[in-house]
Amino acid sequence: MDTEFIKLYEENPDPQKIEGISEILRNGGVIIYPTDTIYGMGCSIFSAKAIEKVKRLKQIKGKTNFSFICYDLSHISEYTKSLSNPVFKLMKKALPGPFTFILNASSKVPKLLHASKKTVGIRVPDNNIPREIVKNLGNPIITTSIRDDDEVLEYSTDPELIYEKYNGLVDLVIDGGYGEVTASTVVDCTEDEPVLIREGLGDLSEYL
Repeated sequence: MDTEFIKLYEENPDPQKIEGISEILRNGGVIIYPTDTIYGMGCSIFSAKAIEKVKRLKQIKGKTNFSFICYDLSHISEYTKSLSNPVFKLMKKALPGPFTFILNASSKVPKLLHASKKTVGIRVPDNNIPREIVKNLGNPIITTSIRDDDEVLEYSTDPELIYEKYNGLVDLVIDGGYGEVTASTVVDCTEDEPVLIREGLGDLSEYL
């Protein structure tokens, strides 16, 4: 299988290309795409076969810490239990942005991931490419970071090098320009008070 390699521009992603990408995802494909932080690998949350493939490529065994990329906050309510007012306000201020919010998962999530997941990470990146894909697709996509084999760099930033590495392994790599070297800031919002789990690109103090 030859992997497709396409260029998209964040400001105005080509709707025809977005439709083509959505079709790949609907058919159980795995793609690599830019976000507002690092490059991600993912698939439709409704494709069990594709989720298994992502796990194999990332060498994930057992517990799966995948996050979902959603288009906006209204998308989130299906996959999470009801949010407290402070958490909703925080997310409304911080998203779209470089944050992953850990929330209590609705009963839908374990069925989708075939794992006993009580929580789910939610991302609404400040990048039109993944958001337009999700909007066109009509449901979230799984996201997991593309790590680098380099000992200095933790994450791969050059889409052409990512393509070389994953050619023949995934269905599509999107070139959306160079990625960041820092991942998203992870915030646990499963209790009333948000707890910072990982300091990343987003500055949580701006929104508290």
